[in-house]
Amino acid sequence: MIGKEMVKALRERTGAGVLDCKRALEETGGDLEEATRLLRQRGLAIATKKAGRLAEEGLVEAYIHAGGRLGALVEINCETDFVARTEEFQRLAHDLAMQVVASNPHYLRPEDIPPEVIEEKKRLFLSELEGQNKPEHLWERIVEGKLERYYDQVCLLRQPFIKDEGLTVKEVIIEGIAKLGENIVIRRFARYELGERS
Repeated sequence: MIGKEMVKALRERTGAGVLDCKRALEETGGDLEEATRLLRQRGLAIATKKAGRLAEEGLVEAYIHAGGRLGALVEINCETDFVARTEEFQRLAHDLAMQVVASNPHYLRPEDIPPEVIEEKKRLFLSELEGQNKPEHLWERIVEGKLERYYDQVCLLRQPFIKDEGLTVKEVIIEGIAKLGENIVIRRFARYELGERS
């Protein structure tokens, strides 16, 4: 028997509806971790279906860190003005602006990184390998692994989410899509630091 407390705990973790939580718990035999994973997978499926839909509404969220020395602006879009005005969407936008301030991403996704930056990183990683006793036939795989970790640092969608390091920002967006029922897109962002040279 799945109790109300278990359903409530799963709802707090995922934000999914009561019936979805109850079904997920029943399907996983009451395993909270497995039910969480199941709901996240379903959220990904929902997000994939909605990804092609036009998202032109939304808002620009500003976050100024205490002391006024750091700040960020994030444009986050959804499909309707109705969703843009919900507390859930506004909280997501605020969290994303905080993420930009805290994690200082340079790009939204790896595809946005200029090819010359990637080539420079590859050269740097290769030069680091030259002084080590690693077999040359592994160098390409090692460089690719280092590039992936670089993307995780500098690309907003790949960064660990500051409020739950077990999720990436992209996964948080996917959960938002599943909860709100609309496509959600981060259009652009900017981070400002007092005295920083552009």
